[in-house]
Amino acid sequence: MLEGVMVLHQEPQRVIVEQQEGNGLAIAGLVLGIIGVVLNIIPFIPYILGVLAIIFGIVGLNKPVKRGVAKASLTLGIVTIVLKLLFWIGVILLGMAGNV
Repeated sequence: MLEGVMVLHQEPQRVIVEQQEGNGLAIAGLVLGIIGVVLNIIPFIPYILGVLAIIFGIVGLNKPVKRGVAKASLTLGIVTIVLKLLFWIGVILLGMAGNV
């Protein structure tokens, strides 16, 4: 017989890992805003990308996580549209200067 030997029975421990909730629309808007700024010289694509970035940024602001990414998405969408409008204003002014 085994005297003095103590056997401890341990129950398996469960580890619960919480996944952090993401803000996929804000990240998608950020990517679209960056692409819109980079591709600003292309005729029509930046308008679509800028508007989508603004929409995704506004929707992303409604979630409590990653609000900074949503704000950056909104900002880049606005910058994309403004740069595109400034581009066309510059084209018109250069065209008018050539007629003088």
